[in-house]
Amino acid sequence: MDRGEREERISRREFLGLAGAVTAGIAAIPATEQTPASAPAGRRIVGSGRQRYEVIHDWLKPPDGILWGDTHGVAQDSKGRIYVAHTVHPDSPSRHAIVVFDKNGTFLTSWGERFAGGAHGIEARKEGREEFLYHCDIAHRKVVKTKLDGTVVWEKGAPEESGLYRKGEPFVPTNVAFSPDGDFYVADGYGSDWIHQYRLDGSYVRSFGGRGTEPGRFRTAHGIWLDNRGREPLLVITDRANSRFQYFTLDGKYVSGAATGMRMPCNFDVRGDMMVVADLKSVVTLLDRDNRVMAQLCDGDPSNLRSAPREQFIPGRFIHPHDAVFLQNGDILVAEWVPIGRITLLKRV
Repeated sequence: MDRGEREERISRREFLGLAGAVTAGIAAIPATEQTPASAPAGRRIVGSGRQRYEVIHDWLKPPDGILWGDTHGVAQDSKGRIYVAHTVHPDSPSRHAIVVFDKNGTFLTSWGERFAGGAHGIEARKEGREEFLYHCDIAHRKVVKTKLDGTVVWEKGAPEESGLYRKGEPFVPTNVAFSPDGDFYVADGYGSDWIHQYRLDGSYVRSFGGRGTEPGRFRTAHGIWLDNRGREPLLVITDRANSRFQYFTLDGKYVSGAATGMRMPCNFDVRGDMMVVADLKSVVTLLDRDNRVMAQLCDGDPSNLRSAPREQFIPGRFIHPHDAVFLQNGDILVAEWVPIGRITLLKRV
């Protein structure tokens, strides 16, 4: 059993242990699923009011020769190209873990054999005139910066400068976020739950967080994002096993936490005043500027379909959303933690 498989077993145990215990303290959310009678035959519309979406499952399909593994992460670059990070199915002829599509969903290219088994978080960032991808590899336990064609710029393991890993504590990075001044932050979500801050040049700055249940601590600090909807930009970090997310200043000071509508939040994206949350417990949640729930889309809870064949997947229902991003046109793209992969487009109606 390789490292990636061991880390997936950690996530699986976490999910199974918590799936039945995430109801206390969460406010009831009104149902927002609907398929209007006026919708054309075959179309499935979810949401309500201004937040209505057509559900298009398997909008992105891998080319011949590649079989999805767990589809962990999605990102879009400034040119509209879409990147899918997946673990690669054991039966896949190709071991390419990064698959690239144009903005219309047409396959362009693939690469990234080095990430097979470990491709997890992926983010695109423009730095000056050039754009880069930041990868979190849970099999090799590294953060890797590449050019858009996969050329490696640098890779990092656990920050020895932090003094936090000298006794063999695990480091398994899950996602990366960026500050307005160029710094970046790494969430050690499957390792020891620390958040590590670095300068643009890769030099270490500080660490904060760590494992626990009290404010400012985490049990699976899985996703991380810059929330710039308020008076000042803040880091928002999922605390998945504690069924909440937490806010920190850019220098790592705890600000606040929120749990309303959260089950097992995985990762975020922000567009305008709205934030989208991929929740492993079978739903995608939209929050307004004040983090009030606007809609919960394609709610498939409870789901026991993770290992089911595709024909048993329920149309219009999620199994385990793992990442969700706003595309440049306002649609939402969702990647799910299922071993045969699934990428769903929520097309704005």
